[in-house]
Amino acid sequence: MNFKIKRLKNISDTYFPEAWKLYQEAFPIEERRLLEAQINILKNSIYHFDVILHQNKFIGFLLWWNFETLNFIDHFATVSAHRNKGFGKKNIENFIKNNQKLVLLEVELPDTEINKRRIQFYERVGFHLNSHYYETPDLSNNQKAFQLLLMSYPKELTFKNIEQFTTIYQPIIFNK
Repeated sequence: MNFKIKRLKNISDTYFPEAWKLYQEAFPIEERRLLEAQINILKNSIYHFDVILHQNKFIGFLLWWNFETLNFIDHFATVSAHRNKGFGKKNIENFIKNNQKLVLLEVELPDTEINKRRIQFYERVGFHLNSHYYETPDLSNNQKAFQLLLMSYPKELTFKNIEQFTTIYQPIIFNK
């Protein structure tokens, strides 16, 4: 499986419409940025909007933040035609292999079968599910924060890691 990663810097890129459509389909509204917010965040040098190409066709994206002490995977999705074929696993494995920092991502509570499967997917590539209480702001319209769980690679988080993430990095990610 050969992949090409292309970083998008603005919405005029050829692949942006496909990526934005997948973004809107793959995530609940409270976990999505509005288009205007996405346009603004693309200007941030530490934010990466990476599209994943296979045989020059768009198959997914990995949206992530490159902070000094950690990388935060903001959103990751694969188009439905390429799910359950190992594409997502390979892309996440490549991402963590090429990063020497702690990697964090958010997952929904394991209260549905799909949420449980998503957690298991990340555990299979080496992520740890952390049990610390964690809230994230609503991205769609600044409504009430809601609970998610943090997963981390290569190790579980300490309370200090969580505190650092929520006080230093979360305000940047969520523009608060």
